[in-house]
Amino acid sequence: MPKVTVDGVEIEVPQGATVLQAAELAGKEIPRFCYHERLSIAGNCRMCLVEVKPGPPKPQASCALPAAEGQEIRTDSEMVKKAREGVMEFLLINHPLDCPICDQGGECDLQDQAVAYGKGKSRFEENKRAVTEKYMGPIVKTVMTRCIHCTRCVRFAEEVAGVEEIGAIGRGEGMEITSYLEHAVHSELSGNVVDLCPVGALTSKPYAFEARPWELTKTLGIDVMDGVGTNIRIDSRGREVLRALPRVNDDVNEEWATDKTRHAIDGLMKRRLDKPYVRKNGKLEEASWAEAFQAIADVKAGSSVAAIAGDLVDCETMYAAKTLLKSMKSDMLEGRQTGLSYDVSSLAAVNFNSTIAGIEEADVILLVSTNPRWEASLVNTRIRKAVRKGGTKVFGIGPEADQTYPVEWLGDDMGLLAKLPKAAADALKGAERPAIILGGGALSVEGAHGAALKLATKYKLVRDGWNGFNVLHIGASRTGGLMLGYAADGGIKAIAAKKPKLLFALGADEMDYEAFKDSFKVFIGHHGDAGAHAADVILPGAAYTEKNGTYVNLEGRVQHSTKAIFAPGDAREDWSILRALSDVMGKTLPFDSFEELRAKMAKDHPELAAEGLVTFEWSPPTGLPDKPKGQGVHPIKDFYLTNSIARASATMQRCSAELLHADDELMEAAE
Repeated sequence: MPKVTVDGVEIEVPQGATVLQAAELAGKEIPRFCYHERLSIAGNCRMCLVEVKPGPPKPQASCALPAAEGQEIRTDSEMVKKAREGVMEFLLINHPLDCPICDQGGECDLQDQAVAYGKGKSRFEENKRAVTEKYMGPIVKTVMTRCIHCTRCVRFAEEVAGVEEIGAIGRGEGMEITSYLEHAVHSELSGNVVDLCPVGALTSKPYAFEARPWELTKTLGIDVMDGVGTNIRIDSRGREVLRALPRVNDDVNEEWATDKTRHAIDGLMKRRLDKPYVRKNGKLEEASWAEAFQAIADVKAGSSVAAIAGDLVDCETMYAAKTLLKSMKSDMLEGRQTGLSYDVSSLAAVNFNSTIAGIEEADVILLVSTNPRWEASLVNTRIRKAVRKGGTKVFGIGPEADQTYPVEWLGDDMGLLAKLPKAAADALKGAERPAIILGGGALSVEGAHGAALKLATKYKLVRDGWNGFNVLHIGASRTGGLMLGYAADGGIKAIAAKKPKLLFALGADEMDYEAFKDSFKVFIGHHGDAGAHAADVILPGAAYTEKNGTYVNLEGRVQHSTKAIFAPGDAREDWSILRALSDVMGKTLPFDSFEELRAKMAKDHPELAAEGLVTFEWSPPTGLPDKPKGQGVHPIKDFYLTNSIARASATMQRCSAELLHADDELMEAAE
């Protein structure tokens, strides 16, 4: 490893590191606008200038200069100070004085670095240039006069999102960043350019003029819009969540988040259930908690009681419901509300074993009836990275879908799993790290799971230091639910066939309630969606931002989310509802606080006790059907409207209408 000297201090740096990275390893702050550690190097803002010897007697861009043995790097010389002041002066020549009305104010790199490295005055007396606004869709608001041409947004769109719709036109002072065809950017990751933009040129359209950063209370949370478990920061003011931003976690989401993660949060205040309801004479009527509990207690269910968990539920809620059912001598638990009924005798056989970060190491990937771009967008970015940087070959069985990287589609007949075409078979056979990814669509086809496990054995997908067998779950609660036993033999259809007298629906809005028409249905949830419409009793619960909770993502990673705000009206946290109900039903649960509940859950399920990746022992089931018949399907039909929160969100509805259904002529209020 090369040794360099930074401001008189000798350090050792990794081979291939840049001068900028070497300086940061030495604890020196290097200003920058165009450089970003997850994007390619552009070297066009010139803010990161340093003095390097041996070399020409002039400042050099540290982001693009490799660190070499014996270099002497100065970050604090008079030459560097003067150069940075000059660069900042040039950057501010055409930048408007918009700080008082700019949404980036208070968290703007240009503001911070102008104060730290600028001269503090301007000598420019000519007219400033102005740039017409660009349209980039319902998520990104543009004020392109502020743009300093760092090209971060362009590089993100091309390299990470895989949507080459943003670029530069013109040259010199006439250069402009734009979406090429002047229409919305068709990417489920477009909101990340707002975080990347170091000035106020690209800001969040739904969040425009809502708040300043110092007004907000910041809470660490976990996203529930998909099974990835994106680490987020929930920014709230009073009793309202105003925005959700990604946190850095290299093992899960790096520092990205989907548009649904960021902007479905405006649905948290719409269509909310904030009072208990009881159905009387076929109509839901407001009731007190005591009346609602008594209506449930009056059902003489005995042990004929079932619980169905929705996709957004935390582990504590599921554990509390499981404990209540156990006290009633019932084990009718299910979390696969859409009807899936795959074998769960080995959780390793239904887990994303390569891990989200690990899938980047795969050299051949077979997608089976899955659309990772919609089902787990941040897994898709990892696959794209593997294709771009490692030359990974990707094959697909199932309906074709644009994945932002080349996929050789083999057909949509699931029977291909039993007999792979030669190209795919040869590639898997010769691969060092082969991987298969089964989507929810594959698990719905009888025989597909068994055929995939047989294929894993045949092509040695599981070997020393590598497990390439992956199942892609789309629900935030799915893996946690499987760990807690929410998987009945035969699935939800088997439970419906037993005709339970009492049914607890824990935020389950995607299930077929017609199958339970003879059951007394209790819905514990937060939005007035399908579950509430079908219920006989509604008990208003808390959304993911309104409660502490444990979530397990699709790779088996246990993560804790923290309560940011209080639930509206009379709504309560789900576990406390079940605890109070158990008293009325004469089946008192053995905990009186959330801490006691979590401790009891950790005792019964030690794997949920601490945050981190749970390792499932590879012992796949044998004897499963392995002759799949039927076509592959994609379970998600509309990326932006997959759950009750997203369906209540005006922003997600607009994205769905404009980006997926080509409804470009959205009427404005004045029209």
